[in-house]
Amino acid sequence: MTRPSSLAAWLALPPYQAYSYAYPHKSAYRTLDPAPSLTSLWAAEPRDALFLYLHVPFCTYRCGFCNLFAMARPAPAMVEAYVDQLAVQLRAAACALGEHRFARFALGGGTPTYLDAGQLARVFEAVHAHAMIDLAAIPAGIEVSPETVDDARLRVCREAGIDRVSMGIQSFSDAEVRSLVRPQQRATVERAIAAIRAHGFPTLNLDLIYGIEGQGVASFLASVESALAFAPEELYLYPLYVRPRTGLARIGLRGRDTAVHTLRPEPLDDRAALYAAARKRLLAAGYEQVSMRMFRAPHVPAGGGPAYCCQDDGMVGVGCGARSYTRSLHYSSAYAVERGGVSAIVSDWLARDEASFAFAHHGFRLDAAEQRRRFVIQSLLVQPGLSLEAYRARFGSEVFDDLPQLHELAALGLGAVTDGVLALGEAGIARADTIGPWLGSEAVAVAMQGIADAA
Repeated sequence: MTRPSSLAAWLALPPYQAYSYAYPHKSAYRTLDPAPSLTSLWAAEPRDALFLYLHVPFCTYRCGFCNLFAMARPAPAMVEAYVDQLAVQLRAAACALGEHRFARFALGGGTPTYLDAGQLARVFEAVHAHAMIDLAAIPAGIEVSPETVDDARLRVCREAGIDRVSMGIQSFSDAEVRSLVRPQQRATVERAIAAIRAHGFPTLNLDLIYGIEGQGVASFLASVESALAFAPEELYLYPLYVRPRTGLARIGLRGRDTAVHTLRPEPLDDRAALYAAARKRLLAAGYEQVSMRMFRAPHVPAGGGPAYCCQDDGMVGVGCGARSYTRSLHYSSAYAVERGGVSAIVSDWLARDEASFAFAHHGFRLDAAEQRRRFVIQSLLVQPGLSLEAYRARFGSEVFDDLPQLHELAALGLGAVTDGVLALGEAGIARADTIGPWLGSEAVAVAMQGIADAA
């Protein structure tokens, strides 16, 4: 399908086109030849407020909707080797950085708590041994799944300095969870939340999904109410996307969303109504909407640690599947969804020596235009919005000169400039999954589609 030339034409499409949480998506990355050294990549980068992300690509089961780089139930020997190799790659990355400081930390996946308590302790020991970081002094998070939550794991994480736990529940309805090909029961979820609260983590985030087969406004609101009963500091509401090579795509759920980040003329569905109902309820409960997906409670702890700006500051990813961001290059391992592809990539990663980890082998080079697009997308889709002065300071130009199509936001009633900030209004936030792809380049869209065509 040809990409529309105007935002108005994009808005004629259904509202769920693509989630632009990272631009460009990893499906646009390609082999880098020659592979640049990490030392050269980071030499000219600011390194005083970095994000350290560690990736664990293992889970107890593969959810039907998941298109992340992850695999279920790996062999125990692979898990043991993976923990050891994390330390090797982390040492190589920290050496390449030279003097640095980390301002944020996250352990994600997959499911990091697929690792047992002893393995988690070894991961944190490696972090403290090799990185210039104090987890107790900065925001530090971990992702968990309900069935992997126990006292031993939580104790290790809390003692290491983790202050935020994010748990994907998706739904409190056992029937809806089964529709997602996820063997989870509500009782397990409730026990996990109680354990997290008992260990005193300051921030609990819960993820819910809307658009599940058989779900309606009433049942989705019932899950929202169940979540609110636990007073989470953050709630994320995710529209269901069914991507190629995922379990739901293989069983043909509704036959919708079966392309990778391409324009889809599928019929309108009920996801917009579900979103609107849940948003209204969360606002009534006092939650602040930060983005289309994120809602923050009034009792969330005050932000601490050094300043960090995702539009400007870099990310160092460690682990197979982890992304790293410099201003001009994003890099990672290769990308796959199906088990065979993920397993082969992990096996290749495990076979590398430390010298290999000193180079970026797979990634995407961002020219000046792509850097501008990324800055705008990362800023505009999250409140408070895109600071015109911050853009000017970063690029030395005016954002409306560089991307004149942004004028369409005001013309269509989706956003406005107030006090020097271009911010989306209620209608604009609701269409974030259209606005993000609209702002992406044709080159990135073609590269991402190339992965889809090869699948």
